[in-house]
Amino acid sequence: MESLWTAFTNYLTNTVLPVVTSAGIKLILAVIFLVVGWKLINLVSKKVGQSRAFRKMDVGASTFLNSLISIALKVILVITIAAYLGVPMTSMVTALGSAGLAIGLALQGSLANLAGGLMILIFKQFKVGDYVVLASGEEGTVTDISILYTTLLTVDNRRVTIPNGTLANGSVTNNSAMSTRRVDLVFSASYDNDVELVKSTLLRVADECELIEKDPAPAAFLSNYNTSSMDYTLRVWTTQANYWSAQSWLREAMYAAFAAENISIPYAQVDIHVNKMD
Repeated sequence: MESLWTAFTNYLTNTVLPVVTSAGIKLILAVIFLVVGWKLINLVSKKVGQSRAFRKMDVGASTFLNSLISIALKVILVITIAAYLGVPMTSMVTALGSAGLAIGLALQGSLANLAGGLMILIFKQFKVGDYVVLASGEEGTVTDISILYTTLLTVDNRRVTIPNGTLANGSVTNNSAMSTRRVDLVFSASYDNDVELVKSTLLRVADECELIEKDPAPAAFLSNYNTSSMDYTLRVWTTQANYWSAQSWLREAMYAAFAAENISIPYAQVDIHVNKMD
């Protein structure tokens, strides 16, 4: 009995203990490498994001690329530690392939959003700070372009999050793409007013507005006949920054100018004829 116990303790001491000790040391080192490596990757990612090359890039593109680099480095770190622990690479590749297939099937929408984000950053349909109008009706200023979603801030301070796949596959109107925009304003005047007087008044007020561009020159013309009035269109050009202010200024100034020139603005009216029956 004593010899059996001696043999068992010798087996534990000479065979099991070295294996357990070696595996324990490996596991502790692997955890240390994982923690240190993870923090180093986060630090490198932060430094890369603050580098001069990244600062010159579009905000959305730099954020997206920085996230992609960080994820790729962390995946490499995990694979390296698994290989250090003795996990067979063939088995790991097979497991990753199977997991990737399962994840791909489960996250088809997210993968479409990822591809959409890449398309947005490559073709630059819009960038952070642009004011866009989507085919679905949402509109606002782009505040963030992430890997999967784009965030808009509406004029009434609501945040709208839209999948990148939807943006990449739909029409997007970028109101900030050009430095200037055309403003079309329609003013109504009665049939009793002289057409040339109305047009000259429109152009005179436009010339007095400091918010619009002089080239191309403002244009005014008779654009439509209504039942009780005629519509005149004033077309001017202004910068993106002055787009809304120019519209407001012209509308207010035009009302005062019409009053000064005795140009009547008709009200909607309905004529009712009553026939008396004997």
